[in-house]
Amino acid sequence: MDKKIEASLRGVIAGIAAGKAGKLEPAVHPGPELQNFYSQLREVFDRKADFLTKLEAFDDLFERQSIFSHQQEILFDLLLINFFSEDAAGFGDDYLESPEWEAIEDDTVDRGTELLNIILYLRECQENEIEPSLEDFLKEFLLVEEAEFQDEHEVYEEVIAGQMLMEGSYEDIARAAAKIRDDAEIKDIFYPLMSFFYDPNPGHPELMEFFKHSHNKTFDCPVLFAILAYHNGLSLWKQ
Repeated sequence: MDKKIEASLRGVIAGIAAGKAGKLEPAVHPGPELQNFYSQLREVFDRKADFLTKLEAFDDLFERQSIFSHQQEILFDLLLINFFSEDAAGFGDDYLESPEWEAIEDDTVDRGTELLNIILYLRECQENEIEPSLEDFLKEFLLVEEAEFQDEHEVYEEVIAGQMLMEGSYEDIARAAAKIRDDAEIKDIFYPLMSFFYDPNPGHPELMEFFKHSHNKTFDCPVLFAILAYHNGLSLWKQ
């Protein structure tokens, strides 16, 4: 497994544990059920197989562990990025440009969340040695101001409109998130996404403030912790 994706995966598990416990300690200790779930996820991620075979095993796992279905699509994003990083090259240098992969993309177009774009953006930041920022993410990565990328502009409309929240607080971001219409694609991920760009390197007091204002802790925490783990190696899971 890609090391950064492994860190993100552990971040998701720590986030689920904190969300379910309803409290955020400096050290998060996932219980046996979550640790077993993590082990099963690792087996899927590490499997040497084509993406659709891995995806079938992934979805089968969630059939058996439906208690974690709320986090299934953010984990799908990590599965996909891990495939890009660890597996795709084994199918040929141009595999991700092949008709076979295009068919897979068509079959999975409705899967995942915008966490995928955030992680891909952070990977690009690390390759280019630049610090992530919301403005750079929107204008240079998503190209929302370019005419040919208006689909992205529509998806991120609330994020674009909320850029002034970077001068506010976690409470302000949570309040804005609550006002987003329910059918907006960015609705669920808005609070952790904006919170990451608000403070990409938070300490425990800042994370406590984030946790305090989250209205959906079992989703918000896994998303933010996955992003932070990928970005700066933050690990709250203590064994």
